[in-house]
Amino acid sequence: MDKISILQYKKTFDGIVRHIDGDDSSEQIEVWFARELQPILGYSRWENFQVAIRRAIESCISQGVSTEDHFREVTKMVDLGSGAKREISDVMLTRYACYLIAQNGDPKKEEIAFAQSYFAIQTRKAELIAERLNYLSRIETRDKLRAAEKQLSQNIYERGVDDKGFGRIRSKGDTALFGGYTTGDMKVRLGVKSNRPLADFLPTLTIAAKNLATEMTNYNVESKDLSGEPSITKEHVQNNQCVRAMLGQRGIKPEELPPSEDIKKLERRVARDDKKIEQSSQKLPKQKRQS
Repeated sequence: MDKISILQYKKTFDGIVRHIDGDDSSEQIEVWFARELQPILGYSRWENFQVAIRRAIESCISQGVSTEDHFREVTKMVDLGSGAKREISDVMLTRYACYLIAQNGDPKKEEIAFAQSYFAIQTRKAELIAERLNYLSRIETRDKLRAAEKQLSQNIYERGVDDKGFGRIRSKGDTALFGGYTTGDMKVRLGVKSNRPLADFLPTLTIAAKNLATEMTNYNVESKDLSGEPSITKEHVQNNQCVRAMLGQRGIKPEELPPSEDIKKLERRVARDDKKIEQSSQKLPKQKRQS
């Protein structure tokens, strides 16, 4: 997501912030109303958005957090076209509640991906949101590569290739992608320990390139009914060569890209931030009991 899109989304999300007063002025907190959050998260129907809210509430309960502190049903009077008014239901949400709702949305939608980081970052500065979005994008891309390689390993095992053969195929694919540099060579170039996966230190673009080549191999192994290490190796090498050629047309050489931060550190950082969200999120003030 580019900086312009981030700033546009931020302006939209900032525009629906509301404040309420508790019993004490010191209890004034930020809240969001579900009806206002619904359209900017891409939900056209209130009934569908209620499903996301219920899932968020279930997630809140599963984490041992009081739902009363973060979700509160309210009613509102809205103007009708005829000039009359009608009462509708709504839900008052804390920042943590909004985060849980976003977590239960479709991350492929830009507004959902933005919302997850927007409500996770307490200050909601555009720079911090952009940084977290980059973290999440790299982690997601790495997860896709793991899944694709796992599928390839399973596919070729059924076609006469064992784990050692899979390792050789993957290594030769790397050599094709990195212009003749082996996996071991690239670890030395990037300062990666020999016992760590190279992909854990590659930038998002290179991880995505490896994933594309792996997905192409998966597809062709099945569609062409390839069997045996030689034919599958040839297929994987050719796919990596094709991906390298495509990058080369845009002036990109994978072996020359600098390393990125250890993906494990990013995953731990995101996990720590997630734990802090509920702790730092203000709670809804207790409702006064009517006498």
